[in-house]
Amino acid sequence: MKLTSFTDYGLRMLMRMASAPDQAFSTADLAEELGLSRHHLTKIMQRLAQGGIVATRRGVNGGAVLRQVPASIRLGDVVQLLERHQALVECFGPDGGDCVLDGCCRLKSRLRQAESRFIQDLNTSTLADIALPQKAVA
Repeated sequence: MKLTSFTDYGLRMLMRMASAPDQAFSTADLAEELGLSRHHLTKIMQRLAQGGIVATRRGVNGGAVLRQVPASIRLGDVVQLLERHQALVECFGPDGGDCVLDGCCRLKSRLRQAESRFIQDLNTSTLADIALPQKAVA
Protein backbone atom coordinates (compact mmCIF):
# COMPACT_ATOMS: atom_id res chain seq x y z
CA MET A 1 0.00 0.00 0.00
CA LYS A 2 1.34 3.41 -0.90
CA LEU A 3 0.28 6.38 1.17
CA THR A 4 -0.23 9.75 -0.47
CA SER A 5 2.14 12.62 0.22
CA PHE A 6 -0.83 14.26 1.98
CA THR A 7 -0.75 11.49 4.59
CA ASP A 8 3.04 11.32 4.70
CA TYR A 9 3.29 15.05 5.42
CA GLY A 10 0.43 14.89 7.91
CA LEU A 11 2.18 12.16 9.86
CA ARG A 12 5.42 14.17 9.85
CA MET A 13 3.57 17.19 11.21
CA LEU A 14 1.96 15.13 13.94
CA MET A 15 5.28 13.46 14.84
CA ARG A 16 6.74 16.93 15.37
CA MET A 17 3.73 18.14 17.33
CA ALA A 18 3.85 15.04 19.53
CA SER A 19 7.42 15.90 20.51
CA ALA A 20 6.06 19.03 22.27
CA PRO A 21 2.35 18.35 22.82
CA ASP A 22 1.71 21.51 24.85
CA GLN A 23 3.20 23.80 22.22
CA ALA A 24 1.17 25.52 19.48
CA PHE A 25 2.61 25.12 15.98
CA SER A 26 1.95 27.40 13.03
CA THR A 27 1.87 25.86 9.58
CA ALA A 28 4.54 28.36 8.56
CA ASP A 29 6.89 27.10 11.28
CA LEU A 30 6.17 23.46 10.49
CA ALA A 31 6.66 24.08 6.77
CA GLU A 32 10.04 25.71 7.36
CA GLU A 33 11.18 23.10 9.86
CA LEU A 34 10.11 20.14 7.73
CA GLY A 35 11.05 21.68 4.38
CA LEU A 36 7.53 21.35 3.00
CA SER A 37 5.02 23.61 1.25
CA ARG A 38 3.10 25.85 3.66
CA HIS A 39 0.09 25.83 1.33
CA HIS A 40 0.02 22.02 1.31
CA LEU A 41 0.43 21.81 5.09
CA THR A 42 -2.43 24.27 5.59
CA LYS A 43 -4.80 21.89 3.76
CA ILE A 44 -3.54 18.96 5.81
CA MET A 45 -3.94 20.91 9.06
CA GLN A 46 -7.54 21.72 8.08
CA ARG A 47 -8.29 18.01 7.60
CA LEU A 48 -6.66 17.17 10.94
CA ALA A 49 -8.76 19.87 12.62
CA GLN A 50 -11.97 18.64 10.94
CA GLY A 51 -11.13 15.13 12.13
CA GLY A 52 -10.66 16.25 15.72
CA ILE A 53 -6.95 15.45 15.89
CA VAL A 54 -5.80 19.06 16.34
CA ALA A 55 -7.36 22.30 17.52
CA THR A 56 -6.42 25.50 15.73
CA ARG A 57 -6.60 29.11 16.77
CA ARG A 58 -5.79 32.30 14.91
CA GLY A 59 -3.83 35.33 16.03
CA VAL A 60 -0.46 36.25 17.43
CA ASN A 61 -0.41 33.29 19.83
CA GLY A 62 -2.23 31.06 17.37
CA GLY A 63 -1.32 27.77 15.84
CA ALA A 64 -2.35 24.18 16.15
CA VAL A 65 -2.18 21.91 19.18
CA LEU A 66 -3.03 18.26 19.64
CA ARG A 67 -6.54 17.80 21.02
CA GLN A 68 -5.54 14.65 22.91
CA VAL A 69 -2.38 13.28 24.44
CA PRO A 70 -0.20 11.56 21.80
CA ALA A 71 -0.69 8.16 23.48
CA SER A 72 -4.41 8.26 22.69
CA ILE A 73 -4.09 9.11 18.99
CA ARG A 74 -4.00 5.86 17.01
CA LEU A 75 -2.01 5.83 13.78
CA GLY A 76 -4.55 3.83 11.79
CA ASP A 77 -7.24 6.37 12.62
CA VAL A 78 -4.97 9.19 11.43
CA VAL A 79 -4.15 7.36 8.19
CA GLN A 80 -7.84 6.68 7.55
CA LEU A 81 -8.64 10.34 8.10
CA LEU A 82 -5.88 11.59 5.82
CA GLU A 83 -6.42 8.95 3.13
CA ARG A 84 -10.17 9.59 3.00
CA HIS A 85 -11.37 9.57 -0.62
CA GLN A 86 -8.16 7.82 -1.78
CA ALA A 87 -9.19 4.42 -3.04
CA LEU A 88 -6.65 1.59 -2.78
CA VAL A 89 -7.79 0.40 -6.22
CA GLU A 90 -10.12 1.96 -8.77
CA CYS A 91 -13.08 -0.27 -7.93
CA PHE A 92 -13.03 0.96 -4.31
CA GLY A 93 -13.78 4.50 -5.47
CA PRO A 94 -17.18 6.11 -4.94
CA ASP A 95 -18.29 5.37 -8.51
CA GLY A 96 -16.83 1.86 -8.60
CA GLY A 97 -14.52 2.69 -11.49
CA ASP A 98 -14.63 1.07 -14.90
CA CYS A 99 -13.79 -2.49 -13.90
CA VAL A 100 -15.18 -5.10 -16.28
CA LEU A 101 -14.68 -7.79 -13.62
CA ASP A 102 -17.22 -6.34 -11.22
CA GLY A 103 -19.56 -9.06 -10.04
CA CYS A 104 -17.12 -11.91 -10.64
CA CYS A 105 -13.89 -10.57 -9.12
CA ARG A 106 -12.47 -12.55 -6.21
CA LEU A 107 -9.64 -10.09 -5.59
CA LYS A 108 -11.73 -7.20 -4.27
CA SER A 109 -12.70 -8.86 -0.99
CA ARG A 110 -9.11 -9.88 -0.32
CA LEU A 111 -7.89 -6.34 -0.94
CA ARG A 112 -10.57 -4.99 1.43
CA GLN A 113 -9.39 -7.45 4.09
CA ALA A 114 -5.76 -6.46 3.56
CA GLU A 115 -6.64 -2.78 3.79
CA SER A 116 -8.60 -3.39 6.99
CA ARG A 117 -5.74 -5.39 8.53
CA PHE A 118 -3.29 -2.65 7.57
CA ILE A 119 -5.35 -0.08 9.49
CA GLN A 120 -5.85 -2.48 12.41
CA ASP A 121 -2.09 -3.07 12.60
CA LEU A 122 -1.37 0.66 12.52
CA ASN A 123 -3.90 1.13 15.31
CA THR A 124 -1.71 -0.96 17.61
CA SER A 125 0.62 2.07 17.63
CA THR A 126 -0.02 5.62 18.72
CA LEU A 127 1.42 9.01 17.95
CA ALA A 128 3.44 8.74 21.18
CA ASP A 129 5.22 5.72 19.69
CA ILE A 130 6.48 7.73 16.72
CA ALA A 131 6.98 11.18 18.26
CA LEU A 132 10.25 12.76 17.24
CA PRO A 133 12.88 12.67 19.97
CA GLN A 134 13.46 16.09 21.55
CA LYS A 135 17.11 16.19 20.46
CA ALA A 136 16.16 15.55 16.81
CA VAL A 137 14.00 18.66 16.78
CA ALA A 138 15.85 21.88 16.09
